[in-house]
Amino acid sequence: MAKDSLSEAGLHFDELNKLRILDPDVSQQTTELKEECREFVDKIGEFQKIVGGLIGIVDQLAKETENEKMKAIGARNLLKSIAKQREARQQQLHALIAEKKMQLERYRIEYEALCKVEAEQNEFIDQFILQK
Repeated sequence: MAKDSLSEAGLHFDELNKLRILDPDVSQQTTELKEECREFVDKIGEFQKIVGGLIGIVDQLAKETENEKMKAIGARNLLKSIAKQREARQQQLHALIAEKKMQLERYRIEYEALCKVEAEQNEFIDQFILQK
């Protein structure tokens, strides 16, 4: 009966028979909630560490990807440059071939003319020798 009148007054006894203002059930629930909150905070901290590590790994992969992308762009530009150089060299060689063909044709015509002159001179020499 004394416990009932104390309970009505808002006073309670705990398991050690100490006088408490808070109801033992509410006190137990508060303690449990406090422990759950501590576990939740610990888990959130662990989650933040994991996420921080993941973000670090993703950042590192992004940097490596960017480096590889730059290497690929450089290689592609180098290939384009080499192709342009090859094309320019090919055009130079075609021009040189055309020039050499024209020179060959000039030499052929000159040779034919010289052969004709030689034949005329040989004929002249033969006629000159026959006249003597």
